[in-house]
Amino acid sequence: MRIYNTLTRRKEEFKPIEEGKVRMYVCGPTVYNLIHIGNARPMIFFDTVRRYFEYKDYEVNYVSNFTDVDDKIIKAANAEGVESSVISERYIAECRKDMEGMGIKPATRNPKATEEIDGMIRMIQTLIDKGFAYEVNGTVYYRVRKFVGYGKLSGKNLDDLRSGNRTLLVTGEEEKDDPMDFVLWKPKKEGEPFWPSPWGDGRPGWHIECSVMSQKYLGETIDIHGGGEDLVFPHHENEIAQSEAASGHPFAHYWMHNAFLNIDNRKMSKSLGNFFTVRDISEKYDLQVLRFFMLSAHYRSPLNFSDELMAAAKSGLERIVNCAGLVREKAAGAESAASEELAAELKGYREKFEAAMDDDFNTADAIAALFELVKYANTRVAGGCTEGEAAAMSELLETLCDVLGVNTSVKKDDLDSEVEALIEERQAARREKNWAKADEIRDRLTAMGIVLEDTREGVKWKRA
Repeated sequence: MRIYNTLTRRKEEFKPIEEGKVRMYVCGPTVYNLIHIGNARPMIFFDTVRRYFEYKDYEVNYVSNFTDVDDKIIKAANAEGVESSVISERYIAECRKDMEGMGIKPATRNPKATEEIDGMIRMIQTLIDKGFAYEVNGTVYYRVRKFVGYGKLSGKNLDDLRSGNRTLLVTGEEEKDDPMDFVLWKPKKEGEPFWPSPWGDGRPGWHIECSVMSQKYLGETIDIHGGGEDLVFPHHENEIAQSEAASGHPFAHYWMHNAFLNIDNRKMSKSLGNFFTVRDISEKYDLQVLRFFMLSAHYRSPLNFSDELMAAAKSGLERIVNCAGLVREKAAGAESAASEELAAELKGYREKFEAAMDDDFNTADAIAALFELVKYANTRVAGGCTEGEAAAMSELLETLCDVLGVNTSVKKDDLDSEVEALIEERQAARREKNWAKADEIRDRLTAMGIVLEDTREGVKWKRA
């Protein structure tokens, strides 16, 4: 298995720290509102990475946090006149609902930043003791130039950043030894939650949170750290600086980052009116469609979201679900019994799928292999395969779909009612002589694996 490592900027063979085990940390959402579809991409992708490792018989310790203390949470709490915890707990619960809808398995642990304050204080004190941090008027700063490797993940140069007026803090610049130094602990302000510390009442900076939660639940050195590419700098760069300075050991062996999600070829933004939450999407599509759409492109490629592409993802998912239902129905509970020829075919599809996933988790190519299996299975069932052969095809299809987090157990009645509704819509279009719409609906049904027959008794349909 080869993984593209942001740290080295090349694909590398995956070698776990401990044989047969994977320690993996992925930065989770800041819970001040419903999660948006940009949040969904890393959630879905890294869940798929976790599933594939488990498919390969690794024991995966998967940790993904909730940032539940933040300026945005405090602002939302003050606007409602409630405690910050009311906002964060509300949106953690809503986030879990959306994650379940997207087929995301619960993490081994979902630590909350507010429950790990003591550990943050200890790490900050360690950094002060080692000369990597200093306190000024209740604020503790990280001394960036003290850490020799700063910039190794992002490729950024400190002198270039300084000359470009790049700062990591909007206030208190005059207090810092260097404009590039960033905050580890900030003193309390009116209307904000706070915790006692050796430097006065206050709260932690964002970057220290993930360093501490990763170290506590996974150890000083982990196998994989993941997140969106927007976190490479400064968040992940600062995590490395803090963690490695505190422990004296490498923080993560492999750094993985997914690319951005655009909306109709434009950056998602509230000001552009193209900002969508996962809950918004769920009103129009099953969230399984969103998951399938997210996996249709390689994770390091920018992904464009549009109604047309979501409709295509829906049709593709329906083809797979229809086939799964077809072979399951044909198998009728029989034991898997593949002939030598069938076993060889199925082995080939499995190997294509694995080759794609082993090559830096290329889910797009893995889905292509899945479609080949679907086409083959449909053909075998139409040709009159045995129940045992159908069971063998069903078993492989279900296994590979599970790796991608695709749920194939959609009720047949639900699919049938959708097909019937589309046929009625097509008939209405034909009565209105809207031939273009009628053809469009027929094409959509064909993509779902539905064959129409216009007879004297009306339209009949069957699965391909």
